[in-house]
Amino acid sequence: MCSPDFHARFKAQERIYFYRLLCGPEPLSTFEKERAWHIPEELDIFSMLLACNILVGCHDFSSFRAAGCQANSPIRTLDELSVSEATPSPNFPCILGKIMLSTFKEQPLECSTSSEMEPSTNSASGMHANNGVSIAKCSQLFGQRRSHRCYIVTARARSFLYHQVRLLVGVLKAVGTGELKISDVERILNAKTVTAASPMAPACGLYLGNVKYDFS
Repeated sequence: MCSPDFHARFKAQERIYFYRLLCGPEPLSTFEKERAWHIPEELDIFSMLLACNILVGCHDFSSFRAAGCQANSPIRTLDELSVSEATPSPNFPCILGKIMLSTFKEQPLECSTSSEMEPSTNSASGMHANNGVSIAKCSQLFGQRRSHRCYIVTARARSFLYHQVRLLVGVLKAVGTGELKISDVERILNAKTVTAASPMAPACGLYLGNVKYDFS
């Protein structure tokens, strides 16, 4: 039983948010639409991680505070801000998509044109067309879509400002695509105005991962 003064919002000790990005030129499938932010360009994850290091800690996050915020102070302590690659699955966040791809690297689906193949004049028996393309390989890949690279931004803190996570992701995405430099992140943070930040990330990719309470 909770105490009579328990409040789910104000009694929280820690919150974890996940933001899901899918990168690649291919359109999102029907199962992924409105479940992630689709970024057609490739992302520079190393630069994004450097940007995360600048934003972690206790700061005045006025530049990451949307209009209408009810918080009395813009000072917040961001305990964690990270970017990791995860398995691209529409079942997120049920599986949390946190299986790291440390060894697996996504390869584009394409027909093989290896020079080691021996072209056959009889495509029916050799299963190769005259240009060396494997008919069997192409038939296996027919109808398959290229997988998107899936990245998860994790933000952890006791509390967040209004739309803070989405504004943070907007800046990280801009760093990843090269629209912003690492030095711009510190400039935006020090500007203490939301007009200095990049456009806010759409709501579709944001997930509340966990809320921690102290019931002792």
